[in-house]
Amino acid sequence: MISHSRRHCVVELQAVPSRIGQIRRIVSAQLRHWQLDPLIDRAALGVTELLSNVHRHAQPDKTCTVEIELRLGRLTVSVYDSDPRLPVLREAPADDLETCGRGLALVEAVSEAWGARNRADSPGKVVWFSLRAAPAAAAQQRPMGNGSRPVREPAPAVVVAVDPSAVPAGMSVAASVGARPG
Repeated sequence: MISHSRRHCVVELQAVPSRIGQIRRIVSAQLRHWQLDPLIDRAALGVTELLSNVHRHAQPDKTCTVEIELRLGRLTVSVYDSDPRLPVLREAPADDLETCGRGLALVEAVSEAWGARNRADSPGKVVWFSLRAAPAAAAQQRPMGNGSRPVREPAPAVVVAVDPSAVPAGMSVAASVGARPG
């Protein structure tokens, strides 16, 4: 189920690999709609890591809810699941070649804030991260799609002294130097 309003989007899903890719695309599309293109890569990476943790660790099932919200210049991405065990940020990995255990470290690296808490209204937890949204003026600096160019001041007039006797008969002095009569 997908529900969304102007500044809020909620998606319920089973955290399985095929659905995680779909959620990345939904988050990216919603951020484009909100004109938050600079946040897409970090938000998509963060939500992928949180959903991967649900897929790997959540018990008793993989049902979860992803919520993205834009409020007061801050984008918050939250993942709710039914497992009450809070995630733990690992210290530096012992082996640089490890393929697991870096999800929360990545979330911490791409976000400005993150956290986890047990849900008060039902069993389970919510893990979230937030990003500062670019001011609206920055979104308007994108190039226009209609090919328009900025208006420029006209070039200053060039004055050229021409000897009228050097101009062929029938041609005005102004035309011979490319200037407009006038």
